[in-house]
Amino acid sequence: MIGRLPTTLEVAGEERKIRTDFRDMLVIMQAFADPELQPAEKYDVMLMILYDDLDSIPMEATEEAIKQGLWFLDCGQQEDDKRPPVKVMDWEQDESLVFPAVNKVAGREVRAVEYMHWWTFMGYFMEIDDGTFSMVLGIRQKKAKGKKLEKWEQEFYRNNKALCDLKKKYTAEEQEEIDYWNKLLG
Repeated sequence: MIGRLPTTLEVAGEERKIRTDFRDMLVIMQAFADPELQPAEKYDVMLMILYDDLDSIPMEATEEAIKQGLWFLDCGQQEDDKRPPVKVMDWEQDESLVFPAVNKVAGREVRAVEYMHWWTFMGYFMEIDDGTFSMVLGIRQKKAKGKKLEKWEQEFYRNNKALCDLKKKYTAEEQEEIDYWNKLLG
């Protein structure tokens, strides 16, 4: 498979055609970050978007289809460490930073191309080095690990808190509660 990008996944002993455009995968990532969805619902979204003919997959192969889908989303990488990673980015919140950085690496506006395989997009993404997005990620990573920021990073953070701080996503009920207390407290 060297040099070839997967367009199918083997589930229940058969090759299943999958959608591979990066835009579809970003919708899946958005669903995974949605606090309104239960884990099973997030997997349902992934399965519905990823597999062209989901109805042909036997129910007893659903877990296998999920594992294969996650393998695809992770670009074929197997995570040895089962601890969940510290969240330092959000595809939706960071969209205005991610695309210029990816465009710089790709040498073109990737959103304008008709189709781009997820693994190609992620290859560009992984090569992002200098720029605002990498600076923001570096600050988030240091803060998440409790490391001291350099003076220039402290200044950047002070001037760009809205960019640097990940916004917590709340369910509708949680947001109602917050709004209620904020209204009471004035």
